[in-house]
Amino acid sequence: MSELVTGDAVVLGLRPAKLPSRALALAIDLAVVGAAFVLVSIGLAIATATLDEAALAAVSVASFLLVLVGGPIAVETLSHGRSLGKLACGLRVVRDDGGPIRFRHALVRGAMGVVEILMTFGVVACIASLVSARGRRLGDVFAGTLVVRERVPAGRAAAVPPPPPWLVGRFAGLDLSAVPESLWSAVRQYLTRMHQLDAQVGWSMAERLAGELSARTGVPVPEGVPAGAYLAAVVNERQARDARRVFVAAQHGAARGGPEGEAGRSVSGAPVGGDAGVRAPVGAVPFEGAAEAGAPLPVPGAEGGRVPPAATGFAPPA
Repeated sequence: MSELVTGDAVVLGLRPAKLPSRALALAIDLAVVGAAFVLVSIGLAIATATLDEAALAAVSVASFLLVLVGGPIAVETLSHGRSLGKLACGLRVVRDDGGPIRFRHALVRGAMGVVEILMTFGVVACIASLVSARGRRLGDVFAGTLVVRERVPAGRAAAVPPPPPWLVGRFAGLDLSAVPESLWSAVRQYLTRMHQLDAQVGWSMAERLAGELSARTGVPVPEGVPAGAYLAAVVNERQARDARRVFVAAQHGAARGGPEGEAGRSVSGAPVGGDAGVRAPVGAVPFEGAAEAGAPLPVPGAEGGRVPPAATGFAPPA
């Protein structure tokens, strides 16, 4: 699936890269390109020692354009925005709509980079990046691109909000085996940031994600269920199934005296590896009204093995 973007054209779940990280990535790229240029120049000087001055000047200009300009353009095009420096710093160049860049984007960025980085020693690029709210240099503005951070510290990950109680257990029969991990990641990112988005942008994202998720499961979104609530309920169903597998594996491992990794089947011998048909453990669902989904798992510290209801952020239908 294609990446999702917010109203500011920022890839969902990623953050725009600022000047320090971009400067470090650029320094690494320039060091690599500079070393390659020196090696190529030495080789050409040896190979063209018998040429006249005009030919030597033409070869020098060609090697400059090929290595210092064409090299970065080719690398960004083939790697979809990940040069060696950006890869080391966890950065990536994407389009304004969040998709991967193509040759024309890399070409514009490389051509502008000659002026704002090589000819001005990076002064113009630094000023433009400091002025821009998203850290974009002139090459990004003209190319319609944005440099974002791909690696975010795990400690900053927000919890997925629980679904409304009236949807608990409603999707226990869905077959989730065909849903790719990339779609799960996009849904989780949307749910953790939906309250930070513009209302219209968030609604369109939820509709798009709900459509893709229903297409993967083969079951349409129930009529009258908001897209955001549907996404939260399906994600909670998957988390509940995962918790059920862990619980059953622990029980089986304790009963057999073996490691938990051998518990690929339930105590009764029935397989529990697939998504389809596994009912959600209500003990893993953080709100009331989940008794319809199955037998609750005991939760330490909660009265009667139940967790008190939590705010979901979703309103029941009128």
